[in-house]
Amino acid sequence: MSRVAYVNGQYVRHGDAAVHVEDRGYQFADGVYEVCEVWKGNIVDMPRHLDRLGRSLGELRIDWPMARNALEFVLTEVVRRNRVANGMVYVQVTRGVARRDHFFPSDDVAPSMVVTARSTSPKAAEVQAAKGISVVTYPENRWPRVDIKTVALLPNVLAKQNAKEKGGKEAWYIDVNGNVTEGGSTNAWIVTRDGVLVTRPAENGILRGITRAAVLDLVAREGISFEERAFSLDEALLAREAFVTAASTLVMPVVKIDDTIVGNGHPGSVATRLREAFHTATDLQAVVA
Repeated sequence: MSRVAYVNGQYVRHGDAAVHVEDRGYQFADGVYEVCEVWKGNIVDMPRHLDRLGRSLGELRIDWPMARNALEFVLTEVVRRNRVANGMVYVQVTRGVARRDHFFPSDDVAPSMVVTARSTSPKAAEVQAAKGISVVTYPENRWPRVDIKTVALLPNVLAKQNAKEKGGKEAWYIDVNGNVTEGGSTNAWIVTRDGVLVTRPAENGILRGITRAAVLDLVAREGISFEERAFSLDEALLAREAFVTAASTLVMPVVKIDDTIVGNGHPGSVATRLREAFHTATDLQAVVA
């Protein structure tokens, strides 16, 4: 079956999907995006993702490409047409197509929108989670507004490629104060030697992850000892356990940071517990076949 994409009002073969060469997302990275997990035929936490999409659009002064309920339909329809039971659905909105100019185009230029979906392997993800991953640290090199989920991801690409070349699966950014901010595409967490779960506040310097929010709901429900504060790389290296969260990874244990083994080198009990219970704290919207 050929994959299907949605591009500016039309469902097209994925191989034929394209936007104009002067789309501002291509010229300036002038756009935003969201990625939702698809789990057992359900789009996970779509309301939260669309809330964040709306915030990102507002921060960049880009109009919604269509009414929110219409966008919900398009997301579910792309998942349905691609027969994705487990995987991801991606939506990207840019300021639109206009003559290349740093200034915003006129108000009659409509935003561009693309939506794609693809399947992933739950079994492969569980195999990875059972082993844990390694992360490689990288100096913070991004603009201050990382709270906006923009398509300007070149710094993240460089950080993650560096991690890959050093045998890691993810990068952890380190700020000028020696603190861990977040991953190249994830939020970062540790469990201290005293058993306290710690993650950085999402007020500034990191993206307010939707998976992060679901985990916080779980933490409150399960009564897990928790502190929302900055933590240093040195503290992370001494932690009992560590993990990352994102729609693409859920709760993924970290067993190595640079050259240091975390804890006993195996996924920790807190990360494992949160991963197993994760979908009990999420909003699930069924995709009708």
